[in-house]
Amino acid sequence: MRSEPSNETAWYRLTAEQVFETLESGESGLTSEESKARLERYGYNELTFKKRSAFVRFLMQFKSPLIYILLASAAITSTLSLWAGAEMWMDTTVIVAVVIANTIIGYIQEGKAEASAEALLKMMTPTATVVRDGGEAVIQASELVPGDVVILEGGDKVPADLRLFHTKNMSADEAAITGESMPVTKHPDPIAGKATIADQRCMVFSGTFVTKGVGQGVVVGTGERTEIGRIAKLIKETEKITTPLTRKMEEFTRFLIIAILAITIFNFALAVWFEYGIVYAFLASVSLAVAAIPEGLPAVVTMALAIGVTAMARKDSIVKRLPAAETLGCTTVICSDKTGTLTKNQMTVSRIYSGGTDYVVSGVGYNPEGEFTPSRMSEEMIGTLKVGYFCNNAKVVGEDGHAVIGDPTEGALLVSAMKAGIEEIKEIEEDAGSTQGGSMQRLDEVPFDSEQQYMATLHERNGERIIYVKGSPERVIGMCGTRMMDGSIEPIDRGAILEKAEEMAEEALRLLAMAYKVVPPDRMSIDRSDLTDLTFLGIEGMIDPPRDEAIDGVRMCKSAGIRVAMVTGDHVTTAKAIAGKLGIGTDEKRALTGDDLSQMSDDELYDVVEGVSVYARALPKHKFRIVKALQKHGEVVAVTGDGVNDAPALKAADIGIAMGVTGTEVSKEASDMILADDNFATIVSAVEEGRYVYNNIKKVILYTLPTNGGQALLVIGAILLAPFLALFHDKLPLEPVQILWINLFDAVALALPLIMEPMEKDLLKKPPRNQDERITDPPFFRKVGLISIVMAVAGFAIYYHYGIPAIDVVDSDLHNSMIARAQTAAFTTVVLVHLCYLMTARSITDSAFTRSPFSNRWLLLGIAITIVVQLAIVYHPVGNAILGTLPLPFDWWGLMILFALPGFFVIEIEKWVTKRFRRRRGD
Repeated sequence: MRSEPSNETAWYRLTAEQVFETLESGESGLTSEESKARLERYGYNELTFKKRSAFVRFLMQFKSPLIYILLASAAITSTLSLWAGAEMWMDTTVIVAVVIANTIIGYIQEGKAEASAEALLKMMTPTATVVRDGGEAVIQASELVPGDVVILEGGDKVPADLRLFHTKNMSADEAAITGESMPVTKHPDPIAGKATIADQRCMVFSGTFVTKGVGQGVVVGTGERTEIGRIAKLIKETEKITTPLTRKMEEFTRFLIIAILAITIFNFALAVWFEYGIVYAFLASVSLAVAAIPEGLPAVVTMALAIGVTAMARKDSIVKRLPAAETLGCTTVICSDKTGTLTKNQMTVSRIYSGGTDYVVSGVGYNPEGEFTPSRMSEEMIGTLKVGYFCNNAKVVGEDGHAVIGDPTEGALLVSAMKAGIEEIKEIEEDAGSTQGGSMQRLDEVPFDSEQQYMATLHERNGERIIYVKGSPERVIGMCGTRMMDGSIEPIDRGAILEKAEEMAEEALRLLAMAYKVVPPDRMSIDRSDLTDLTFLGIEGMIDPPRDEAIDGVRMCKSAGIRVAMVTGDHVTTAKAIAGKLGIGTDEKRALTGDDLSQMSDDELYDVVEGVSVYARALPKHKFRIVKALQKHGEVVAVTGDGVNDAPALKAADIGIAMGVTGTEVSKEASDMILADDNFATIVSAVEEGRYVYNNIKKVILYTLPTNGGQALLVIGAILLAPFLALFHDKLPLEPVQILWINLFDAVALALPLIMEPMEKDLLKKPPRNQDERITDPPFFRKVGLISIVMAVAGFAIYYHYGIPAIDVVDSDLHNSMIARAQTAAFTTVVLVHLCYLMTARSITDSAFTRSPFSNRWLLLGIAITIVVQLAIVYHPVGNAILGTLPLPFDWWGLMILFALPGFFVIEIEKWVTKRFRRRRGD
């Protein structure tokens, strides 16, 4: 009976015969009839996704407390327009436009998760060459079934998960699945024991590429039973967590809704109890609701996030979800890849052993500038560099180097030789018309092979034939019979050289030994007998060096209270060495490997994850588990990734960061942010920007809410005072249209400049804020309460002072005009309080006197625009008609300004008292 193909089957451990027997297939493939039967049984070789309709996704965007507030505002203003005859349709239109804008943005963002899964579809191959009915045939890849035999050659995309049974010089690029940057050599032999995906050399996986050679394999997994299918399923099942800001804004909005409803109902009941007419009680309560709802707040918060996102983009951080811009500010752990993010992804020779001497090579990357210490080079040292240069198929390109075509390891050897300035190498490099090797003509080559572990080239120069060999130290030293020492040839001491190689390997250097042999001048090709009794020259040690800016970035993260963890596919020795150079996990003795993680339960990982910062030979699925364990500890986790398999971890993280240069489309779709330069230092810069964004949002909320509090107090106060003062019987200190104008225009026009305040210099010297920190903490209520009282008292005082004479006026037109003028004065005074408060709201804790008023030109522009617009409202007929104002006598301005000044000084005094209190407590 046929076995059911399963992701759990360790196909790589079975021989080809066992695989064919399990799948009831063979090298001659399946028949057409059998393939049709299996297609019905297993389904098509494609990924399927359940999608909600566009309409349902659109409706879901209204499921937000913030949208509820805006819709309530629109309902109230439209009601006032219909019932009270107030000309407020423009305000209703503006609010509805804000709702639509927010809904469209949310609708677009909602599709990101589905897009990340659908991006996997692009990795599926459209056609495949198979063996059917004993002959070759090209079919749709979606019709592949387990048991099909697929033929592969260089350049092909793998159409399904295959167990190889025949290969010839075959390599595959599996970076998208495993994260390994180098192509992997493939062979058909089974692998004993347990192996990671990266080590399954007899398997190829759907969506990867064959870089060279040819091979044949039998299909063992299709559709969602492939590695890519398993990733797609995990992406769909992984819920994207809400950001800290989103959670806090939802809490804050719910608090506002409850508070506004309670106050409005209380106000209506109070008015009825005082025996006001139902219409007046309703209008007063509606005015209170309009006053209390911060209609402009959603727009200002969105602007703050958008400006932060724009600033991040200028620093190579492309943020896809607006709230993610702030999430970086409270990040406590960054789980980063090593290659290309913390390191340059440019192999660099840093140490050479030759002639019994250790040479240190300066310079980083592929820029051929650097120095050797000691500077005097022996003949064997020059020979070592020559072998690395000529036994080489890579090429340095660009005017000053900086880029390599070919193997990165060979590129490092080229650059080390060029740094030495050896004359014949300089001649070749300066000979623009020459090919690689110039007058050093290459006659033959034995390419590098993972089994033989060396590469050899035969060259002719000035009538001499010479073989250059490079490869693993163990292999090359075993091929040598002599060594060069101080220019002389002597018997080789293999033990001493291998001991030196082990010492260099402990520094996580990738080692290549160099040797040569002079052969007869008529030799035209390399014979196996030529590769014995070589002369050993030296060993070059190279490493992918840490970025200088990454070292600074890790240090800055530490001062900012952020722990950096390295999650890499490299060996543990290399990972620990690089981590040590970067300053990661320097106080920890333990590093975990992928095998360690595979053997741990989730509870065991939870117990140790806070004490480990280096993870080696780790697979993307391990990264996913690490993220979940850290989040379980309450950490806010940022994760970097570039491969397909990184997508689940990127989606599960508080903020997923994809690589813009090396990242796959799937990882970019699943992420919240993309690094345009793949540089860790860019993340640190974005963290600083995130903290700046949060500070700005808190400033904006602190500035905006007193507006609503002060106006609400004005309405409630009018209801309470009406039984005792006839001035409040028929009119409120502010008309509803004036209240809405302040909420939508003044609050926005004056709050926006706060977003443009210069960034504080010490943002990265403070620990991350607690993600559970409430926006509405005691200092918040204290500031909002103080400025609300100042605003209400100023408005009441001015309205009373200039309105009380109207009580005794019999003429109704004169009476109404005097009341309207008093309302205009109260309205203008509230705006002036805003202006005064703005100057001290630039910093939550620091005095306004510590900041130059000219450091933020947007602040001055906002103040100027507000003053000009307010003057037009007061003195221009159009402004009078729209907002129900009347021109004010110029001698009224002095008293209005005097009552507005406490808006500045009260908060300045509060800051001074708070600082003194904290100093006494030792905070």
